[in-house]
Amino acid sequence: MAEILIIDDDEELSEMLCEYLRPEGFSISTAQRGDEGVDKALKQTWDAIVLDIMLPGMNGIEVLRTIRRHSLVPIIMLTAKGGDVDRILGLEMGADDYLPKPFNPRELVARLRAILRRQGNNSGNTAAIYCQSLIMMPAARKASVGAYELNLTSTEYSVLEVLARHAGQLVSKEQLYEAALGRAIGPYDRSLDMHISHLRKKLGDADENLIIHTIRGSGYQLEK
Repeated sequence: MAEILIIDDDEELSEMLCEYLRPEGFSISTAQRGDEGVDKALKQTWDAIVLDIMLPGMNGIEVLRTIRRHSLVPIIMLTAKGGDVDRILGLEMGADDYLPKPFNPRELVARLRAILRRQGNNSGNTAAIYCQSLIMMPAARKASVGAYELNLTSTEYSVLEVLARHAGQLVSKEQLYEAALGRAIGPYDRSLDMHISHLRKKLGDADENLIIHTIRGSGYQLEK
């Protein structure tokens, strides 16, 4: 069973999610405060964390920032409907995905399963991928530039792997959402743009020749 930690001060929502997710094959633990959530998040290994923005003790952004200092565990942020600033901040801090409240629990199940598929997907082509100084090891889900290992979140790795497998070719936004995020692109959805921005910085810091081009109105291309 996948181990999921839900950090949310809404006890009614947490109980409802537990009742819904457990029959779907998830083992659920909960925390109602931000500081409690950080403590639980760092005391054991989780397959994914569901994290609300509005929390007592420590807000969700601070919780995310603290967890990211120690762990790359996949994190789905829960944001208020229309909370674009919180959403962007969460993605900038390293969240893998987000869901605006209120949401359908089935959508959360779909997002969690997409993340878990990416984490455990070693059934395809696991041969190393080379692009200039970039080396990707799909079986271990690790990427390095020369001898320097890149510190990538689960979603960042997935996006980069798709681009690297198609280096020198245009990869549409629709393709990247489906292959790397496991869902269709939504209106006003900027999550992919944020992940690309993080990748550009991390790649550029390691090797300035590793460039992800924006093909305006179409998608992205990793220079071969």
